[in-house]
Formats: sequence, C-alpha cells, structure tokens
Amino acid sequence: MLDVLLRAVAIGIGATVLMDLWAILLNKVFGQAKPNWAPVGRWVWHLRDKVFHDDIGQAVPYRHELALGWAFHYLVGIVYGIVLVAVAGAGWLAAPTFLPAFILGIVTVGAGWFLLAPGMGAGWAASKRPNPMQIRALNLVSHTVFALGLYGTALLIR
Repeated sequence: MLDVLLRAVAIGIGATVLMDLWAILLNKVFGQAKPNWAPVGRWVWHLRDKVFHDDIGQAVPYRHELALGWAFHYLVGIVYGIVLVAVAGAGWLAAPTFLPAFILGIVTVGAGWFLLAPGMGAGWAASKRPNPMQIRALNLVSHTVFALGLYGTALLIR
C-alpha cells in the first residue's frame, strides 16, 4: 500500500515538473509570461478568512507567499496523482494508459476555472481578464501537458 502511495506521489510530482518545464518553454520560445505563484500563495494564506476575493492583489501580502504558492502548486499536483491512482486503480500502475490521465488532466482545469480564478478575483474561468479565451486555451493545453506528465511518469516508474 505504501508503495502505491509513493508511486502516486511521484506521478503527481513528475506531472507538475513537466507542466513547469512547459511553462519555461512557452516563455523562452513565445515570450509567454511564466506563472507567478506568489498571488496563489497569498490566496492560500487568506483562505482562513475568505475564499473569493475581488482582487487578490489588494489582500494583505504574506511574507512567504511565493514559497507557499509553489508548495501549493506541487501539493495540488501530488493530490491529483493520488486521485488518478485511486480512481484508475493500483493495477493502472503496472500498465498505465493515457486516457485516465487525460480525463483527469482535463477535469482538473475546473478547479482553476471555478475555484482558483474566481477566488483570486479573475472571475469564473478568467472571465474578468482582458483575454479570457487565451487563458482558457492555455489552461487546457497546460493540463493536457500535465496529463502527459502523469502518464509519462507512470511509464517511467512502473
């Protein structure tokens, strides 16, 4: 059982690393801004008081918000790795297939669209941002890359 849990954790970490490498590639090749995890850390810090903010930038800063944002980013990736193995079953670890990872990757976009974005003041699915369709498309692509990371890491450690 511990082996299954550790492998699920590794799958989540591997997928998150691939997603971060994707963000670096987008930055280097297309000049796309890298994710800034400090506002996410500030949002996590303020969850004890409030979930939905009009603008997280107006919330009181937290000294370690960047570190908290990065930690939260990886914690979420780990949780998704565990969820994938729990839903697909431990047998999936022996013979991983892409479809369960892809379905989870796309489903997890919903957490960003319907919790994180409105929580930080960006509106449902980034509707309050000047470029919501671009953000949504990038979210779908990034979470597909995350799904490839789930699957690829599972293949590497089987």
